[in-house]
Amino acid sequence: MRMVWALLAAGSAWAQQPPFTLEQILGASFPSSLAASPVGGKVAWVSNVRGVRNILAAAPPDYQGRAVTANSTDDGQDIDELQWTPDGEAIVYTRSDGANPALDPRGAEQAVWIAVLDGSAPRRIGEGNSPAVSPRGDWILFLRHGQLWWAPADGKAQPSQIFKARGTCQRPVWSPNGQRIAFESGRGDHGFIGVYDIASPALRYLDPGTDMDEYPAWSPDSRSVAFIRTPSSGMRPVREAQRSGEPWSIRVASAETGEGREVWRASVGPGSVFRGVAGESQLWWTQGGLLVFPWEAGGWTQLCSLPAKGGTPATPLTPGAYEVEYAAPMPGGREMVFSSNQGDPDRRHLWKVAVAGGPAVALTSGAGIEVWPTPTSDPGAVAFLRSDARTPLQAAIRIGGETRNLDPRAIPADFPLKSLVEPQAVIFPAADGLPIHGQLFLPAAAPKSPAPALVFFHGGPQRQMLLGWHSMYYYWNAYAMNQYLAASGYVVLSVNYRGGTGYGLDFREALRAGPAGASDFNDAQGAGAYLRSRADVDPARIGAWGGSYGGYLTAMALARSSDPFKAGVDFHGVHDWARELGIPTTEPDYKLALESSPMADLSGWKSPVLLIQGDDDRNVQFSQTVMLADALRRRHVPVEVLVFPDEVHDFLLYRSWLAAYQAAARFLDRKLK
Repeated sequence: MRMVWALLAAGSAWAQQPPFTLEQILGASFPSSLAASPVGGKVAWVSNVRGVRNILAAAPPDYQGRAVTANSTDDGQDIDELQWTPDGEAIVYTRSDGANPALDPRGAEQAVWIAVLDGSAPRRIGEGNSPAVSPRGDWILFLRHGQLWWAPADGKAQPSQIFKARGTCQRPVWSPNGQRIAFESGRGDHGFIGVYDIASPALRYLDPGTDMDEYPAWSPDSRSVAFIRTPSSGMRPVREAQRSGEPWSIRVASAETGEGREVWRASVGPGSVFRGVAGESQLWWTQGGLLVFPWEAGGWTQLCSLPAKGGTPATPLTPGAYEVEYAAPMPGGREMVFSSNQGDPDRRHLWKVAVAGGPAVALTSGAGIEVWPTPTSDPGAVAFLRSDARTPLQAAIRIGGETRNLDPRAIPADFPLKSLVEPQAVIFPAADGLPIHGQLFLPAAAPKSPAPALVFFHGGPQRQMLLGWHSMYYYWNAYAMNQYLAASGYVVLSVNYRGGTGYGLDFREALRAGPAGASDFNDAQGAGAYLRSRADVDPARIGAWGGSYGGYLTAMALARSSDPFKAGVDFHGVHDWARELGIPTTEPDYKLALESSPMADLSGWKSPVLLIQGDDDRNVQFSQTVMLADALRRRHVPVEVLVFPDEVHDFLLYRSWLAAYQAAARFLDRKLK
């Protein structure tokens, strides 16, 4: 017994106990799918509290969130695609993506539902997704197996297929007068914009060609449709930097005849490859006949406008060296509200600008992060999501210069607000000299001796970690984990490696990255060197962790740099690019893709690793983990695995995230402490 107590006492000397648990830091509500009603100034969003997902709604004048649905279990069934009815009295939404990580014997179904704000139970509309409510609120349109279906909103008739057509239908949009429906028709190596005339009934395709036509936007008079055309070669895409290419264009076509014309074309060079903003809409037909759209001509994603009739150059609305992330038109269509990192590269703030041009006006600023601006029907009121370094993401609304939170219960009483640290913005050189941004998490209590350290790689790669809680659930969880690891005594460096967003076109479209040469491994090397240079870091106890593309970089660090990186946790990473991308062995880029993968460098891999993945992963093949685990075992490399049956890439169950992070923390403690 004395020996047991002696071992426990010795363990407490090096295993710093964090002042909070993973359950506590993952316990706040995560808001998403923010949507504003057409009338009444109401706002709705999805609240995810430890896997229990419900729709909340708030209305003026108090704007206090109230539950619309009454789910009570962590069932792994997501809620998304919220659409208000025109009268603002009900919300249509999609429930589930068909995955069944909770192993319900009844299975799982992706379906469209409607919830009325009168407190009655939600009603199932039918199997499908992507709902669109008609302007009069009498019909609900949705997609089922790539075809358009609809059902009466009152539920008095069963759903029916609207028409039968080749291709895969996407992004259905009602005309303002409710008499026509525009949609994308994907045909593999090309795509059309289709219009269905309800009264005729008639189906036509607008100005069809050999390219990809996407993002239909109706004119206010319902007679024309604008859309984006991106060139198609019909060839298998090669995973490499796309800094320029055959220019994309904007076209306008008659919904009545199908005849169309080009009204604008991108210039050659930067911006010639289409780069969109976050959200489904990429093209807005606003008041005064102006089209608003994103363009990357200056090497940064910006908003521009031009007359729908064409014939004039585009007017830059947001010029400057910063990224516009999300945009939406204000009521009346004379202004756009958007989020960007103008003047604050590792955060986001809100702005508004006139569609006709002029200086942008800041709506928020400071040390917080504000994203997903959603104009409401309450004049001047804009809903959005906000966070900072300590306060998790919350739904909020800005009215008359005042900001208030919509859900006062979003942060529970035991949430460790005061125990969290504020990460520091750092810039360090990659092994090839490229400046790399990151966030450094230091333990709140300075250790008496050099501490163990971790490098974190986000996924994507077209993502960016921020100086605070993220607006995407996957990276919200990752930020929480980095805070927990810092509280456990680690120095944590979160790396915004090349290929990510926020730093312009050339950084995002990095040369020879990933399967095209693994140049981003230079960033992993630079991160390790930066940590080793710090006096507060023990250079013999540095590890790595990351998910998806971050799992790939974690595996690359362990395979190519097992000496500086002593251990790692790899969440659903890519380990063989050639296999993941389906490149035939006869193709010229097969050899390069394989050589840019961890599987090509197993001879140098000596560090222990924990591999984590769900076997219903729809983003990264589960075989990537299977083959790496087998290969490492054959080489007698210490490898552990944690597999979640029927779980997907972005874990749907809160308990999957909790179990994965607990396992990761225990593994890292064993190997680095």
